[in-house]
Amino acid sequence: MSVIVWITEGTWPSCVDAALTRTAPGEEVVLLYVHDHTISETAHGAYAGLLGRGHPERDPGTRLAHLTADSARRLLQTAADRLDRACTRTERGGRVEREVITAAQGADLLICARDGDPTRPGPHSLGRATRFVVDHAPCPVLLVWPAPPRHTELPPPPPGSGHRP
Repeated sequence: MSVIVWITEGTWPSCVDAALTRTAPGEEVVLLYVHDHTISETAHGAYAGLLGRGHPERDPGTRLAHLTADSARRLLQTAADRLDRACTRTERGGRVEREVITAAQGADLLICARDGDPTRPGPHSLGRATRFVVDHAPCPVLLVWPAPPRHTELPPPPPGSGHRP
């Protein structure tokens, strides 16, 4: 069984814990982090447009890309330490949601966490990229809460649904 664990800054512990409880030692686990290049590309474009291209060592886009890569490596190492078993660490770059879908091709399970509003169950508990991944994943998805949900009741049925409270 091949399990992809999508690692993000705010939700990675719950995803790693889910992998620990749902995989056996020896199963293939891939920790996946995806860099969103939008921020560094925007910074580079602003720098190049305003100050020219004469000093690449001062380009904030390049510095941001290096900082992001260093942060990703540290995060993946921390996640691997928490997992405490053999795993593969993978970094990808590009549009986050599309890179996660591409990485999940051929996987048996994708583990990711809700990353939206934790006080609102349902669609609002998913961010844009996570919603896309849940809707388009090529394999089963295990969607976990990053912390215990704050709500305990189901919302009322929609008006006119034929259900009585």
